[in-house]
Amino acid sequence: MEVPSVNHELRHRKLTPLRVFRGLICLMVLLSTAFMMIVYCGFFSTVVLRLFSVHYSRKVTAFFFSSWLALWPFLFEKINKTKVVFSGDDVPARERVLLICNHRTEVDWMYLWDLALRKDCLGYIKYILKSSLMKLPVFGWAFHILEFIPVERKWEIDEANMRRMLSKFKDPRDPLWLVLFPEGTDFTDQKCLRSQKYAAENGLPILKNLLLPKSKGFNACLEDLRSTLDAVYDVTIGYKHRCPSFLDNVFGVDPSEVHIHIRRITLDDIPMSESEVAAWLMDTFQFKDQLLSNFKSEGYFPPHGTEANLSTFKCLVNVMLVLILTGGYTFLTFFSSIWFKIFVSLSCSYMVSATYFNISPVPIFNFGKTSV
Repeated sequence: MEVPSVNHELRHRKLTPLRVFRGLICLMVLLSTAFMMIVYCGFFSTVVLRLFSVHYSRKVTAFFFSSWLALWPFLFEKINKTKVVFSGDDVPARERVLLICNHRTEVDWMYLWDLALRKDCLGYIKYILKSSLMKLPVFGWAFHILEFIPVERKWEIDEANMRRMLSKFKDPRDPLWLVLFPEGTDFTDQKCLRSQKYAAENGLPILKNLLLPKSKGFNACLEDLRSTLDAVYDVTIGYKHRCPSFLDNVFGVDPSEVHIHIRRITLDDIPMSESEVAAWLMDTFQFKDQLLSNFKSEGYFPPHGTEANLSTFKCLVNVMLVLILTGGYTFLTFFSSIWFKIFVSLSCSYMVSATYFNISPVPIFNFGKTSV
């Protein structure tokens, strides 16, 4: 098998004034386009349209916000020249799936957008994430619109809210990519030592590259969604040559390569009872731990090369679409009627309160029957 080559230039990418300038420009574009998308498209699709139909509200949300989310893979793969290598099983397009992923750094979840974009599910990807991230300006508003599930990482507090949110995701007409990080937090050496100590004291497997997984959230997702899911994806992410931070991603310093291994698991292969699910998840993480150990020594996940490269032409068309929409929204906001300024103010006020209090309108007319 041919091992993916690593360009020496990519191995030692340094922070240069050009990278800083380019990264700041990209970040400004991403923030401004996100703001205008949320104010106009987000408010319309999640408030006005949702009063009539949850299903069509999600379709409109997915269309507009997938175009914005697609800017990030374009930044990673085309502007920053980060090589994304996929391996493992082929992934069918537009399925309803639950993804379990290792949590190596604060930006693992962003690289799943590269896979979802290729499978036409970018606007339907949802994450279970810590609630503090929902309070972020602009980004937190987008997380709310896209129906991410906030958790406090205390099961006695989180269970009721998680099951309430999961009950809204049962419509089989809506594609679904629900992402869960069973470790509960990102990996550090210090956390790993604590996890290994706990494992040794309780007769659990000693993991070298992962933290012990927590099974309650995963089990809840299975219990509530099993009948409507097509599969579970076990996703393992490895980085060359250093795990990136958010600013590393923006400035194109690290990583030089991202390797994503996918294992597709049918629901029939996952047990039903909570105790058996916990044991299955632990076995899965032992397998992932060995995968990561092999990745460290060999530099890749076998077999590799299961996904095609992004189309530069399609990426540029998408960029132009987002810029045209944002330009139109900007003109309406600053150079048109005073009513658009009032609309923007009211929309921002709603998004702040909706995100803080986790408010989601309930359909009144319900055109197009849904299961929620």
